[in-house]
Amino acid sequence: MRLDDFDFTLPEELIAQHPAPERDGSRMMLVWRETGAREHLRFRDLPDVLGGEHFLVVNETKVFPARLAARRPGKEESIEVLLLREERPGRWLALLKPGRKAPVGQRLLTGGLSAEVAAVTATGGRVLEFDRKEGLMEVFERIGAPPTPPYIRRGEPQGIEEDRRRYQTVYARHSGSVAAPTAGLHFTDAVLRRLGEKGVPVCRLLLHVGYGTFKPVRAENVEDHEMEPEYYRIDADAAARVASLKAGGRRLVSVGTTSTRCLEHLARQGFSWAGDAEGWCDLFIRPGFEFRMIGGLVTNFHLPKSTLVMLASAFAGRELLLDCYREAISLGYRFYSYGDCMLIL
Repeated sequence: MRLDDFDFTLPEELIAQHPAPERDGSRMMLVWRETGAREHLRFRDLPDVLGGEHFLVVNETKVFPARLAARRPGKEESIEVLLLREERPGRWLALLKPGRKAPVGQRLLTGGLSAEVAAVTATGGRVLEFDRKEGLMEVFERIGAPPTPPYIRRGEPQGIEEDRRRYQTVYARHSGSVAAPTAGLHFTDAVLRRLGEKGVPVCRLLLHVGYGTFKPVRAENVEDHEMEPEYYRIDADAAARVASLKAGGRRLVSVGTTSTRCLEHLARQGFSWAGDAEGWCDLFIRPGFEFRMIGGLVTNFHLPKSTLVMLASAFAGRELLLDCYREAISLGYRFYSYGDCMLIL
């Protein structure tokens, strides 16, 4: 497969810069894979579509404010720091902009913290060694900003305050992601309550979304792209519930590409769905992939040539998915993280 097979033209005005006024007010295109038929609904209609023959799996990761403004001692200009993951206490992998101002040995100051650039990675990232090992996440929560994608361009501080509230799912529990699992942003407590009333169980797992999920694909041959590993965890109760519901004949509807990758990864690891499981997932799902777990997918409208649109194409079929995208564009659907969504069944 060629990278261009997943390209499409999107008018810039359809890139959502703000979330919908109400989470569950987002538009939802319902797509039936077998027939290609489509319906145009609102996300709050989800409990009217799903029933006792379905169950959901959501990713309960929580985004932490990973974007910091740093400076060099004696200098005024700001260096943007995007924290990616903690390698060990006090030692973080990060992306810096502009990176040329942060060579190995450079000290950086941010929010009362001091960090030294300990190494430069092969891809141009930086390894930062902070001057303290304990309580860093609490400091980041106070001084950091939400790590929204670069295509969201708005004034501050209003945008940052909005992102603190809305670039997070209502069921987020465990901090560690540098990007939101955006399919989950549409859920509200009311929608979850109505799903429960309809007899639709909701199971939870954890996959911390890393920068690699959204890293541009550079390889012209899609098969040559490699995903960066992301940490996942599922506890014994959730695993047993997923297994029981599947065995009972219910269709698993995965909320988002991250939940999907974790579920399908577990299915390929020989996991017995008994006991806890944790590890690192680098599964790359693209057309031709054999799905073993999911029978439905809630997902947003994604960037051209991205691994996310490839995953959705693998599930729906590339031609059908791109035709749905063309229809969504013609109808003014909103795209990307704060945009509208699809329910593919």
